[in-house]
Amino acid sequence: MTKFNKLIEKVLSGTSDSNIEFAELLRLLRHFGFKERLRGSHHIFFKSGIREIINIQPQGKMAKAYQVKQIRNIILNYKLRVNDENQI
Repeated sequence: MTKFNKLIEKVLSGTSDSNIEFAELLRLLRHFGFKERLRGSHHIFFKSGIREIINIQPQGKMAKAYQVKQIRNIILNYKLRVNDENQI
């Protein structure tokens, strides 16, 4: 299992939302094809076909648990998939 697959499994499981590093979450969103815009410490992600705009900020080097949950819900609701050739 690749590092990226482990990250997806970790995010989708919902058991360790407070143990996801912010940098990992950024890589995950970029890998799913989200475009990024920065406003200070706020990383704003958007993607064609996705109504929600994702606005995340780090808490130290970790991602905030509620933001991980928000991203998990978007992945599941929109049935986002990754291409094997684009894995990290």
